[in-house]
Order: sequence, then structure tokens, then C-alpha cells
Amino acid sequence: MSIRRRLAVFGAVIVAASVLVGCAEAEARGHIDLVYVEWDREPAITYLVGEVLSRGGYSVSVTSVSNPVMWAAVAAGEADAHLSGWMPDTHRNEWEEHREDVVDLGPNYTDATLGLVVPRYIEDVRSIDDLVANAERFDNLIIGIDPGAGMMQQTAAAIEQDLGGLGAFELVEGSDSTMVATLGEAIERRAAVVVTGWDPHVKFVKHELRTLEDPYGIYGDSETINTVVRSGLEQDHPEVFRLLSEMDWEALEGAVREVMLRSRDGVQTLQAAGDVADEYRDEIESAVPDGFFR
Repeated sequence: MSIRRRLAVFGAVIVAASVLVGCAEAEARGHIDLVYVEWDREPAITYLVGEVLSRGGYSVSVTSVSNPVMWAAVAAGEADAHLSGWMPDTHRNEWEEHREDVVDLGPNYTDATLGLVVPRYIEDVRSIDDLVANAERFDNLIIGIDPGAGMMQQTAAAIEQDLGGLGAFELVEGSDSTMVATLGEAIERRAAVVVTGWDPHVKFVKHELRTLEDPYGIYGDSETINTVVRSGLEQDHPEVFRLLSEMDWEALEGAVREVMLRSRDGVQTLQAAGDVADEYRDEIESAVPDGFFR
């Protein structure tokens, strides 16, 4: 199956600019395809950047795909950018595979962390060693996300190698949403549950959680989340390249987190991004490079 076909299969395409800006202006500046994975922050920041591009005069498609398709689509030039590159460890394999065909524009978030996560009320489980010692309390299950995610590969490898005794666990595949739902249900019952987790993620806002100490270095040190674009974007759409290169991401982070929260409360992400873009207009205008909004 071609990458373009997989884009159509894995995610619906939403053209925001037809609503937000005049069609003639959007056509004048061009069309931009953004792809993302369903990892909580990634939909929020992608739709918000889509709003910024739309209000700058571009038509924009935002498509949800799996992690391998996300990287492959940008590398093949069938998508223009993604904002979901966890570097340097989580997406090391994807970067090595596609580095000749993509451009890494650097972090849109710093000090991102990954690891196994439990509720704080499980006071005696603070490390992977503690988790292994209490495996039966957790039904020998680690609740994961989509199998293409880097941290799922890291966790699966640790289980296969029986690092620290993790071979006693089974890794349950799913998605970000099913992981969050399972975590929430367990917390309501004050049950023992362990999930694959990362921060930034809205679950750390909604629940009191603990990322377990990782003496085996399974998940590496803190990472950055990078913006990755296709080769040739700078020549084809220099203003988009400049926007994604020079955006003040720290100034935008409050708006991103607000989209995350509203999306988790049941608002469609596209709607949440549009509403937040209205409310955070000053922050957005200070975050974009001078001259982007004509």
C-alpha cells in the first residue's frame, strides 16, 4: 500500500483554511499537509500550528497516522511536516532510516521524559525493581499504546531481554486513548496499574502519577520533541519553513496545553485549537516570526 493510500486510510483529512481564511488568499500562499500521531500533545500542537498556518493564508490538511507512516510520509514528500520527533533515543530508528530525506528543525519542546508510570497512591513502587517485585499486584501487565511507538519498542525489548526481571510482564498494545481510559478506570478503583507514559501529557495534569526510576537506562535520558519537515520545503514554502524554524515554542506552550485539556474534556481537537487560537491571540502573535501574518 502506498504512503498516500495509508494517509487516507489512517486518518481523516481536515481542511481548516476554507473556514478560517478566504479561499483566494489560501490558494495564493499554498497548501500544507501536516501529519501527527495520537500521543496527546501531538494532536494539540499540530492542530494549533494548523490554525496558525490557516490564519496566515494557507490551506491546511491535518492527518492522524501511525508513527512509521508519519515519518515515511514526510520523507517521501507526501506530507510537509510533523512536530512529533522524539530525539535522540525514542525515534532513533526512524531518524536513521529517513535522515537523508527530511530536515530536523530542532526542538519544539525540551526536557520530555518517558518511562513506566504508576499512580502515586502506590507508595511502595518507586522503581522498576519495585515494580518487578510486585508483578502479581499488577496482574503482570504493562498497559501500552500503539505498537509503532518508540517507547513500545523499548519496553518490548526490555521484556524480551528480561532486564531487571521485566520478563515477568506482558506488554498490552493499544493506543494513547485506551491507555488513558484504562489508567483512569484503575485510579477510580485505586487499583494497581502501570502504563507506558511520557511527559508532556495531560494525564500528569489530571492525575497524581509517578514515573518509575529506571536504573537500566531503558528509556534513556530526557529528550526533546522536534519538528521534522520534508526536503525541499524551504524552497517550495519559505515562509512555512521560517515559521517552523523560528517559532517561539515556549511562548506557544500555554496554548498547546489548553488544547490538550479541552480535547480530553470532549471537545474536538480542531474546534479546541480554533477556540484557543482566538483566546491566545496575543501569545500566538508574539510566538510567530515577524511578518508571517500579512
